[in-house]
Amino acid sequence: MAGSLKTHFAPVAALALSFAPSVASAREVTVDIGQWSVVQRDSGPDLYYTPVRDPLLPFLRAHYRPPMRTTVLGWQLASDMRATARTLRWKWRVETFPVGGNECARGKEDSAAVVYATWRRGLRWYAVKYVWSSVGPKGTTCDRKRNPFVAQDTFVVESGGALDQWQSEEIDLKAEFRRHFEEATPDADVPDFVGLGIMSDGDQTHSESAADYAAFVLEY
Repeated sequence: MAGSLKTHFAPVAALALSFAPSVASAREVTVDIGQWSVVQRDSGPDLYYTPVRDPLLPFLRAHYRPPMRTTVLGWQLASDMRATARTLRWKWRVETFPVGGNECARGKEDSAAVVYATWRRGLRWYAVKYVWSSVGPKGTTCDRKRNPFVAQDTFVVESGGALDQWQSEEIDLKAEFRRHFEEATPDADVPDFVGLGIMSDGDQTHSESAADYAAFVLEY
């Protein structure tokens, strides 16, 4: 991944994620919790992610505490699978919401949980930043960024809600790219899907933020 994941990578229109019908013959890649690594250029020195090998559901726990610097973890898909990547599934739950965190409000752009989906065409990186917000309006796309090297939208998937409750998500990767970056043109070309990022932070609101991430599965 390249560019600033935190500031350059968010998605869909004001309704919901694009769901794909399940296909029995789809091939899958499961992301093990030990396969995530620090995205060095976008991260400070504080590693506040802990793998938890729960026998029922292994997960990564993020626990940001101020004044830590934000750290992003990343995972890349094998190059021979990128062109055919189709759907993404994952689970997440919030343990602590950053106080007043709102990705659509200047100076309060903290998230209990973030999942980045990234694509690349030539020198330009594309990302949708899916967030579980403290108070940001659910279903909102905001903080759109466009320049010759980076295109990014932020999409509020979840907002507030009960703590310690797993939530499952599933998205159609090609439909999401077209919705955000090609004005939802159904036959628009979609570049290779490159990989994922995750982040929990509270550096803008100077507050704790904690969440768990699990069960990342890519169909291709």
